[in-house]
Amino acid sequence: MSIKHEDKLSSVEVIQQHFEEKHYICSLQIATAIFLAYHLEKPILIEGPPGVGKTELAKTTATVLDLPCIRLQCYEGLDESKAIYEWKYGKQLLYTQVLKETLSDILEGAKGLKDSVAKLHEFGDIFFSEDFLEPRPLLKALREEEGCVLLIDEVDKSDHEFESLLLELLSDFQVSIPEIGTIHALPEHKPLVLLTSNNTREISDALKRRCLHLYIPFPDVALERRIIQARVPEIPEKLRNQLVTFIQELREMDLKKLPAISETIDWARTLILLHTEVLDPDLVRQTLNVILKFQEDIESVEAEIQGVTNKALKEN
Repeated sequence: MSIKHEDKLSSVEVIQQHFEEKHYICSLQIATAIFLAYHLEKPILIEGPPGVGKTELAKTTATVLDLPCIRLQCYEGLDESKAIYEWKYGKQLLYTQVLKETLSDILEGAKGLKDSVAKLHEFGDIFFSEDFLEPRPLLKALREEEGCVLLIDEVDKSDHEFESLLLELLSDFQVSIPEIGTIHALPEHKPLVLLTSNNTREISDALKRRCLHLYIPFPDVALERRIIQARVPEIPEKLRNQLVTFIQELREMDLKKLPAISETIDWARTLILLHTEVLDPDLVRQTLNVILKFQEDIESVEAEIQGVTNKALKEN
């Protein structure tokens, strides 16, 4: 990557500063992981519960470095034709029709079957050349002339077979295409690779060995307050402290899905829209669907709303 990227990632403290300017409050561990990933040229496997800022970290990194963010969203059944490359079948078919119409001209001068097959074989190689190659996210990332941030999102939703496809890219920043050969990233513009996982299944040891590891947990009170201040700066300090305390209390409860940072931010924006100045049980009950995604969780919290709200008010 260029000198300007080197400057923005010159130290852990500088990284924290640049990320905060983009309204992403990153902990010392997150900033250190980004620093090491860049200077060691290693991918990062980012694990943690949904909604704690894993995907946003990749997007913000791209924004800070002024680079494109190429995203591959993983899912069950994902294969190389959707992740690395595929052939432009329509174009191949069109050229096949042209070939049929000019077959006599192509075979002109050929003596016998062997010569005819040799002439046709030349055109067969053309059909599986760069002109007919359709790059997908992983190949596009390697070909970015100025570098990029490659986000391989929710890798735990893919199959173990797909993980095997990633190993060559993660270790050597290259992919192999049988008909063409091996395609490498430019040494000075290797992509900065971030993989995310919500821990829905165990990631293979082979993939983990090739990556730095970063776990992003739910934030503590102080960090979550800073995040809300950065993302929703118009919220009054007193209300911000109350809602963060309320969310922290919910995370201590036995819920099917604990509210994440993304829900806290959404709730803060909701309270601003409703011209809220202070939490009260009725308002909390009215907006629980913003922070809780399952009806059984909503019903569990409704029974505790008065007590949890009073605690949030008392402490702030």
